[in-house]
Amino acid sequence: MRYLIILLLVFSAVVFHFFYRTSGVQMPEDEIALGKTLFSDPLLSSDKKISCASCHKPSFAFADTSAVSLGVLNRKGVRNTPSAMNVNNAAFFFWDGRASTLEEQALIPIANPDEMNLPVDSAVHRLQQSGFYREAFQKIYQQQPSAKTLSRALAAFEQSLETGDTPFDNWKTNDNEKAVSESVKRGFALFNGSANCVRCHFGPDFSNTEFRNIGLFNGKDLNDSGRAVITRKANDLGKFKIGPLRNVALTAPYMHNGMFKTLREVIDYYNDPDKIVPDAINRDSLLSKPLNLSEPDKQDLENFLKSLTSKSLARK
Repeated sequence: MRYLIILLLVFSAVVFHFFYRTSGVQMPEDEIALGKTLFSDPLLSSDKKISCASCHKPSFAFADTSAVSLGVLNRKGVRNTPSAMNVNNAAFFFWDGRASTLEEQALIPIANPDEMNLPVDSAVHRLQQSGFYREAFQKIYQQQPSAKTLSRALAAFEQSLETGDTPFDNWKTNDNEKAVSESVKRGFALFNGSANCVRCHFGPDFSNTEFRNIGLFNGKDLNDSGRAVITRKANDLGKFKIGPLRNVALTAPYMHNGMFKTLREVIDYYNDPDKIVPDAINRDSLLSKPLNLSEPDKQDLENFLKSLTSKSLARK
C-alpha cells in the first residue's frame, strides 16, 4: 500500500507538470515574467474569474474602457482604473495615494472586496498549493510563495511597463523633425505655454508627485473627497493624484470617475471648468480662469497628446 501511494503521488505530480506544459503556460525565467503570469491569472480572485489584467487591459495601455471596472460577482468599483504603465516615477499609487510603493499597491486589489475579494493569505495559500507556482517561486526567489514575493513579482512586471517609443520621443530625443506633424509641435508649445498643462504634468512621463483638486468635487453629485479620505485634512478635499500622460489617448474614459469619454472633452473642461462644474469646492487656483483656447488650439493639444502613444500599442 505504501508503494502504491508513492506511485500515485509521483503520477499526480507528472500529470500536473504535463498539464502546465501543454496548456501554454511557460515556466517564467525571471521575476518580471513571473509577475506577468500572475498579473493575468484569475487564481488570485475569490471566484477564480478576475485577474489584474481583467481591469488593466494590455491593449488599452493597461487601463480599462469603462468608467469603473467590474470585480468579482460583477461588483462595481468606485473609481476609474488608471493605467499600470509608466509608473516608475510615481511617489504614490491609487487616486488617493493610499500606497507609497508598487509592492504595497500590488496586493491591495487582491484583497479589495469590490475587486478580487481574496485575502492575501488565501492568495498565497493557493500559490503554495500550485506545483507550477511552487516551482516558479523556488526557481526565482529560492523560497516558496509569500505575500512579499507575490508583491515583488507583480511590482517587477509593472516596473517593466515603461514606454519611450512614441512619435514624440522620436522627435525630441532622436531629433527627427518628420516624426510628428506641425500640429503636434504647436500642441507641445501650448502644453508648455498658455494652456498651463506643464504646471502639473512634467518630466519623462508627464506626471507629478502632487495631488490637485481640478474642480471635480462639489459635495453633491461629485462627492468623492479624494486624498482627504487618507489624510483627513480639509485642504485635501477633492484632490487626486496626477497621473502620467504617456499613452493617454488609449486610456479613456478619463478622470478619477471616468466622467469624460474623450480627450476633447478633457481639453474642453480645462479650457473652461465653470461651464461643466460651476459649483466646484476647493478648486485649484491654476483653474480659476478660462484658457480661451481656440478650436485649432484644442486640436493641436489633442494631437500632441496622441503623439505620446507607444508605437507598440498604437492602433493599426
